[in-house]
Amino acid sequence: MHNKDLKVKIGLEIHVPLKTEQKLFCDCPTNYYEVDQPNVNTCPVCTGMPGAKPFPMNDNALESALMISKLLNCETKTTHIFVKRKHYNYPDLPSGYQRTSEPIGVNGKLSEVGIWEVHLEEDPGRYDLSTGKVDYNRSGVPLVEIVTAPDMKSPEDVRNFMRELMNLLRYTERIIDVGGIIRVDVNISLEGGARVEIKNINSVRGAYKAIKYEIIRQKNLRKRGGIVRQETRGFNEKSMITTPLRIKETAEDYRYIPDPDIPPIVFEKSFIERIKLPETPQNRRERISKKYKIPEKYSKILVRDKAIADLFEEIADKIDPDLTANWICREVLRQLNYRGIELKESKLNSKILIELLNLVKGDRITEAIGKKLLERVIDTGESPQKIVKTEGLGRVHAVDELSDVIDKVIEENETAVQDYGSGKKEALNFLMGKVMEKMQGRADTNIVIELLRKRLD
Repeated sequence: MHNKDLKVKIGLEIHVPLKTEQKLFCDCPTNYYEVDQPNVNTCPVCTGMPGAKPFPMNDNALESALMISKLLNCETKTTHIFVKRKHYNYPDLPSGYQRTSEPIGVNGKLSEVGIWEVHLEEDPGRYDLSTGKVDYNRSGVPLVEIVTAPDMKSPEDVRNFMRELMNLLRYTERIIDVGGIIRVDVNISLEGGARVEIKNINSVRGAYKAIKYEIIRQKNLRKRGGIVRQETRGFNEKSMITTPLRIKETAEDYRYIPDPDIPPIVFEKSFIERIKLPETPQNRRERISKKYKIPEKYSKILVRDKAIADLFEEIADKIDPDLTANWICREVLRQLNYRGIELKESKLNSKILIELLNLVKGDRITEAIGKKLLERVIDTGESPQKIVKTEGLGRVHAVDELSDVIDKVIEENETAVQDYGSGKKEALNFLMGKVMEKMQGRADTNIVIELLRKRLD
């Protein structure tokens, strides 16, 4: 079998911090991503001081993990869910072990990817390899870990799955959604080779790049007659390569034992039933298609990103929904994709976009000017109305002014005028483009076409 035909199997372990007021086993706050000073959101429990005992498990974290498990179509485990100590020695883990629950949900599925289990664990601290310093503000924050089956076969599969999963998790409003918060461990093997784990990848893009590199590395190694060993590797976000960390790491290496300070979890039926599932992207697609009567192609695009769907609904109640959906799905997403950013990383909000769309809808600016304005305000957060007023970008309807420009365009483009006279109708679009160019996109296109035809016919 040729190297290029080798089947790839990829599974993921995805760790996502849950949005709760307190940590998993103590009352310390969880807003470590907003705190500049190290080691202030700490206490004897989350810093592993001798003799410190964990508080009862955070109910809100349990609710969130159970909600996520149900959204992923998992079977709920209801009794004897032990919290175990997972032992390893690393500076970010002051107690020498990490508390992690047994599965809360098992045998789930999202799209075509199996979900092996969903469980809770506490986050370690943050160890800076370059300085050797540790910040324990994050230590003890509740994480939900989602373990998939090795059902993905390419970096593209992984990227699509992670985007769908993160969008679904955002709909719960139960996760900390800040850039670089998600952490992914990738398990990857090529047919006939050992499983390699890549640790602590911090983004969807990072996972895509790490897998792409690792597939090439393993294929090249085997082409040279080498053997792929079972090992744990790290991923360098800057150089986009994986590097060896440890050889053959298994569950036995962690010496799991039930934590004697925490009784097993038992879910009462009433606790499970009181957890109401949020609106899913699928539910929302059906609802906004029906409510706003927009084409399904738009509703499908909108619900892929909760923030984009939220933006649409904030605006669609105030402006024509079709216009809103068209601009968001075509122009807004095009600008965001070009920059490689999400909506929250831009300066665009519903107020700015309402202003802009009102200018377009009211014929105060041309669509071309509207697109240029969007390109600008998405980065600056300026008021479109103020820009139009101060820079004189309003739509030009004046026949006299447009006639003068059309005369110049006809004079400067004799070949196009002759082409139009000989029946080449596309020459009219060329001439109109030249007029719009001279008018910097401000001319009323309907009037321009009418005047051109009168002059040329």
